[in-house]
Amino acid sequence: MVRESELPYLRRCVELAAEALDAGDAPFGSVLVAGDGTVLAEERNRVVSGDGTRHPEFDLARWSGARLTPEERAAATVYTSGEHCPMCAAAHAWVGLGRIVYIASSRQLASWLDELGAPPPPVRTLSVREVAPGVTVEGPVAELADDVRELHRLFHLKHGPPV
Repeated sequence: MVRESELPYLRRCVELAAEALDAGDAPFGSVLVAGDGTVLAEERNRVVSGDGTRHPEFDLARWSGARLTPEERAAATVYTSGEHCPMCAAAHAWVGLGRIVYIASSRQLASWLDELGAPPPPVRTLSVREVAPGVTVEGPVAELADDVRELHRLFHLKHGPPV
């Protein structure tokens, strides 16, 4: 269960997603937090660079693999605006990161994108639990889901469906 004390991390994810949107990227943001509550790193979507793997969750998995011990990774939590895609879920599991807390589920996002007439993602929408069954996952977080939905609406309103 998501505790009240965790909401500031999730709100920061929304801020990072808004920063991604402002930079012309799809609105996703994530924060990596140590077991003691210290923010270790944060990242936003950067796929507009041309590298489709520059999801914030994937970048944080790489970051943690290079800088944290296996014990530190296992004790950490990744807070994120949207549930990990299959690529990010696999990276999370392979480096041995701990818990995931997401605001909007992959199912919610797929539904929102369908409503907006956006194209489906290039990979199947799967829950983290299907890709990485050993990872503790919590979400969605209803009180922030509308904020994330609005960022996606704004992104797709601005960029529209591809021609």
